[in-house]
Amino acid sequence: MIAGEQDKEDGKVNRARWKNWSMLSGLVALPLSAAALAQSAPVADPIGPLPDKAAPPAEVAPPPPEPVLPPAIWRPDQAQALLAYIGQVGAEGLTPADYDPAGLLAATRSGDPMRMSAAATERFNKLSSDLALGHVRGDARIGWHVDDPDLDAKRQRQLLDYALYTNRLAEALNGLLPSHPQYGALRHALEVTAKTDTAKINRIRLNMDRWRWLPRELGNKYIIVNVPAFHATLVENGVTRWKQKAIAGAIKTPTPQLSVMATGVILNPWWEVPPSISKEVAGKPGYVALKGKDGKLQRWRQPPGPSNALGQLKFVMYNPQNIYLHDTNARSRFSSRMRALSHGCVRTENVLDLATELLGDDGGEWTPEKIAETLASKKSKQANFVKPVPVYIVYFSAAALTDGSIIDYDDLYKRDAQVIAALLDTDGKKPGVPAKRVATK
Repeated sequence: MIAGEQDKEDGKVNRARWKNWSMLSGLVALPLSAAALAQSAPVADPIGPLPDKAAPPAEVAPPPPEPVLPPAIWRPDQAQALLAYIGQVGAEGLTPADYDPAGLLAATRSGDPMRMSAAATERFNKLSSDLALGHVRGDARIGWHVDDPDLDAKRQRQLLDYALYTNRLAEALNGLLPSHPQYGALRHALEVTAKTDTAKINRIRLNMDRWRWLPRELGNKYIIVNVPAFHATLVENGVTRWKQKAIAGAIKTPTPQLSVMATGVILNPWWEVPPSISKEVAGKPGYVALKGKDGKLQRWRQPPGPSNALGQLKFVMYNPQNIYLHDTNARSRFSSRMRALSHGCVRTENVLDLATELLGDDGGEWTPEKIAETLASKKSKQANFVKPVPVYIVYFSAAALTDGSIIDYDDLYKRDAQVIAALLDTDGKKPGVPAKRVATK
């Protein structure tokens, strides 16, 4: 078969395969919605008779297996486009050699279209995963508990088919990169930094990768807490709406990185003393022992009041790590430069102002007067936001300005060296040397 006929035949295969995919629109720039992937469940007849209680339950048929898709077929020019993209991926803080361009080049020159297609698909999958989800994986991220739904196997195959069918491979891959302006600023900083400054380059690269660990779109309105910077920020429509100082976990009780939905706040909260520090408060005035039905001590609690460690309020943001934003009765600590002082939760300066703004958003019924009245009552009360707000607690040890300069923050928990070791590893999983814990007062 001559080259022109081969191209036509490949085109027929691609077009036939593409008919099985229904999500062309928005595939490149936006992650698939859960609703788009959800399967509809059968609905009972609303006016039909109730089922016979004596009848055995009907057997539920197992879901049909996922169809086995044929291998993706690449043209030589498309494999060359992938090679070119790999060659410039260093601009994104990644290492081109990790994607074995030499192996892809050899497969392309072999004259075997199936070998070339298999090699190109393997590298496309590895590269797209790293662009969307980050190169560093698993435990090498250290204390990271953020779900990133940007790319799974099904969407990855859809993206590949889209890229080949439309012949827009670079655009498809670029659509996976973080959209946050800070990622772009770090990218520019990487470009203008002297190649001989290896330490600075690696610091920029690892923080670019940390942005890839987050969802590509954080939401129209969200709270982000950067632990090394000791700040909590409310962002809406890409603009900082509120920003204040924060106190994060001490070296021996580090704040984990996580994403969670905040649904409201508790005014005049009780403090449930963590078991790890219960001995410090046991029997002290102002603490209440909570006992079970058997009379045994379960935990210690601190009632609302001026001495309560949570201050006037805490955010309701359920997560397995039991981390939340809250007020404090020791507000003088916010004037300290080094604010790694808590048991893990995030004490937030002027958090009442933040809560008041969020409770009033979207026509909320909690006016400043109603909040003040509830606080004056000294009784605990939960006040919910009209719409939940995403909260991201992250660990960025560097930020970039628009001119390419870098602001460095203290690497509080000594994580950077371990993350860089994994970043420089081909698979992104190289274990680092455990950080030495330093006791603090």
